[in-house]
Amino acid sequence: MRYLILSDIHANIDALEAVLAATPAWDRVLVLGDLVGYGAAPNAVVDRVRALDPSAVIRGNHDKAACGLDDGSNFNQVARFAAAWTHQQLTADNREYLRELPQGPTQIDDRLEICHGAPFDEDHYIFDGSDAAHALQTATRAVCLFGHTHLPVIFTLNGTLLTADLPEVQPQTIPFDPATRYLINPGSVGQPRDGDPRAGFALYDPEGSLELRRVDYNVSAAQKRISSAGLPQSLANRLAIGR
Repeated sequence: MRYLILSDIHANIDALEAVLAATPAWDRVLVLGDLVGYGAAPNAVVDRVRALDPSAVIRGNHDKAACGLDDGSNFNQVARFAAAWTHQQLTADNREYLRELPQGPTQIDDRLEICHGAPFDEDHYIFDGSDAAHALQTATRAVCLFGHTHLPVIFTLNGTLLTADLPEVQPQTIPFDPATRYLINPGSVGQPRDGDPRAGFALYDPEGSLELRRVDYNVSAAQKRISSAGLPQSLANRLAIGR
């Protein structure tokens, strides 16, 4: 059994299709939230995800704003505009699908749980060691996968020693040590922000490892969709630089 891990697709169907086309054999899918927001193909992405019949999908903050569960008042102007646009574009069925998504964390097996922001708060951003330590202490499984920041990172806790690794070379395989706890962000499929514009994702092997991967996709096509939709041009520009 191998799980394909997708996070922060953000209505970027070009990136999602590239990931699905390039990914080695997998059996089930896990989605860590933010299917929509920012990008110009919300219905195509939701339809594609639903067709994959994931083992688990949890909601992200942009999913909540786009379906009307949240008013987006804490978003910046660009994100708020994109959320309102997305709400108008979504079909009634896809809007209801997003409304019914559960919040994390969700336990997948005896080793793994998933969340969007943090296991203690679905909307919290984990950027530093303090937040990572809190998350690792709160998590109910030895491995917790999270999204939200769009930044791939590996936090590990062995005893009282907390370390952080920014994976600069991918693919990278992480074998799990039974004495270590892990908090890992696989990066963003649809809007990377680590300076690498390639779509980020991961493969989880319940036998004891996780592989972080990247794949090129047609950034120009995604940018054209955003421009043609009348969304802010900054959302198209940032795709080319991964910021």
